[in-house]
Formats: sequence, C-alpha cells, structure tokens
Amino acid sequence: MRAARLQSRGLPQRLPEGERLLWQGAPRARALMFQVFHIRAVAAYFAVILAWSAASAIWSGVHGHALAMSVLHRLLFAMVPLVLITVYAWAIERSTVYSITSRRVVISFGLALPMNFNIPFSRIEQAGLRLYRDGTGDIPLRLTEANKMSYLVMWPHARPWRMARTEPMLRCIAGAQEASGILAAAFAKDAGLADGHDLPHTANQGAPARPRQPTQRGVQAAHPAVA
Repeated sequence: MRAARLQSRGLPQRLPEGERLLWQGAPRARALMFQVFHIRAVAAYFAVILAWSAASAIWSGVHGHALAMSVLHRLLFAMVPLVLITVYAWAIERSTVYSITSRRVVISFGLALPMNFNIPFSRIEQAGLRLYRDGTGDIPLRLTEANKMSYLVMWPHARPWRMARTEPMLRCIAGAQEASGILAAAFAKDAGLADGHDLPHTANQGAPARPRQPTQRGVQAAHPAVA
C-alpha cells in the first residue's frame, strides 16, 4: 500500500493497464541554485558592491563603528536574494516530480497551482543529455513541431533560450545518465526498435501511434558539461 502511494505521487491518475512506471525523480535544490539561478554570480555581484561601498566609505573618512554598521547593513541587504534563491530552489525540489513510464514522460510541478504535463513518446522527436560535475544532469525533450508548450509556464522545467519551440526538460536530476538509459530503452520498446538510438517520428498530435519508418533521431548523450 505504501509503495502504491509513493508511485502515485507525480502522476495525474492511476496508470492504465499495461503501462508501467519505470523511473521517478526530482530536481536537486543545490543543482538548481548553481545551474539555474547562478547563485555564485549573484553572490559575486553583491560582494563587489559590498567591497566598493566599503572602499568608498573609507575614502570618505568613515571609520570604526560607523563603517562596520554601514558594511553590516549592506551585507544583510545582499543576503536577502541569496536566501530567496535557496528557499525557492528547495521549494521546487519538494514540489516537482518527473516520471518515466513505458509510454510517456510526465512532468508534475507547481507551488501554488500544481500542474501535470503528459508527454507521450509519439510526441517526442529527440531527447538529449547534459551532465554536470556534481553528478546531476538535464534531459531536454524536443517535441514534434505540431506540439507546442509555453516556455513561461514550463520554466524552469524547460531548456534555456528555446522559446520559439519550447523543449520541456527533466532538470538537475540525480542519476541523469541512468534515467536517460531507461528513457532510451522505453522509447525502443514502445516503438518496436532494436535499440534506444532511434525515436519514432510522427507528424500528427493525436494519440500515441506506432511509427511506420523510424528516423535517425534518438536519445543522444552530449559531452559532459564543464560546470
């Protein structure tokens, strides 16, 4: 019973007969902080501002207690966005579930308004893989041209700067390489292909359909990112 409740989290409803849950995961808060919200750059920006303010105060003849209070005031102000980034990244981790089944990918997210996006394999043209040094990674999904999603609605679960043709993404997940292998195998089995390097290509946006001729587009692993 407990296992059934855990598997139902992140899925809009009970899986139909014959469909199996293969993998579930969520973005890691720490990875989101560094890869999505660029907290290092934000911290560096405020560090420069703080140093400049302190140097200007000293140049103006401010010393001792007055200088310390001025620096402390600006330090507390700089901490606000850093704390907000940390809390928001943690909230995204807690409220997001990525699921891979034998027939589709499900992205469930939302803080105030939970949403579920079902992406059948027939609507996915290509998937990729990007790995980071901390062991997390991204799996972007390129949809067929007939299927479009809103970049603003999907963010941050969307590939950066792909606004005209939004690519939903399993972002900053642990074990991304393993997840991509599971996705490739599921694609292959669903499409009736020999391996996971080919994806079905379908021009319509209806229900999942078996492809007549698979293309040479598939789950591809990009070179690990030096990040």
